[in-house]
Amino acid sequence: MGRYGPCPDGLPPKHSTCEVAVPIRLDAIDRRILAELQADGRMTNVELARRVGISAPPCLRRVRALEEAGFIRGYRALLDEKLLDFEVVCFAMVHLASQADADLKAFEAFVRSAPLVRECWMLSGEIDFVLKCVAPDLATFQAFVAELTAAPAVKNVKTSLTLRCSKDAALVPLELPPAEE
Repeated sequence: MGRYGPCPDGLPPKHSTCEVAVPIRLDAIDRRILAELQADGRMTNVELARRVGISAPPCLRRVRALEEAGFIRGYRALLDEKLLDFEVVCFAMVHLASQADADLKAFEAFVRSAPLVRECWMLSGEIDFVLKCVAPDLATFQAFVAELTAAPAVKNVKTSLTLRCSKDAALVPLELPPAEE
């Protein structure tokens, strides 16, 4: 299961002048590894190997290959924002005055520097970006909206406060069958 394929110039794969990406086909064991790690990223390699039905050394090799290939982007703890006093969860729909590359990059740089913005999605259609934001209170969120409205190339901002979360599935639905080619 390699990420890099044969190099057209005959040099070893993954050298500095040529990287040829080769799509990795995940087998059933790879998918089980991903599902188990997604459910519990803190388990030991020995426990992971036991759960997926292989020995520890090939399990570790597979995990490292999945990490190198980018299927596993990292490991983190999921925190409860309410328990950490972030009482307000809002969505901001942002319409830019221009979609010029420089304006998009300037806006995205602003968003990356804004700690209250947890997610930023560029959209097609009438709205250019939707932001998921958290704040400890409405006054803090209102101050952020004032900053957001003044951000580079922003034409207007519409916000919606959330009332409750009906689904928060941070996991990728690995139980779905892979797409046919």
